[in-house]
Amino acid sequence: MHLILYSTSACHLCEIAEQMVETLVQSGEAITLEKVDISDSDQLFERYGVKIPVLARTDGRELDWPFDAAELAAFVDA
Repeated sequence: MHLILYSTSACHLCEIAEQMVETLVQSGEAITLEKVDISDSDQLFERYGVKIPVLARTDGRELDWPFDAAELAAFVDA
């Protein structure tokens, strides 16, 4: 599965979300993670500025912060 992490630099919550995804990868989940810095795009900043971190799947589903490990696992497995 390919996930996109919408984030920005110096975002502590984004770092936590990335670590949560990495934990799933280490447990055997086949996940690739693409990080997108929303500050590089006015459109992305407007859409996600107050919601980051946000994980998105290629089918368009999104998981907004706050989420825990169980919610992340369900999002990946859905």
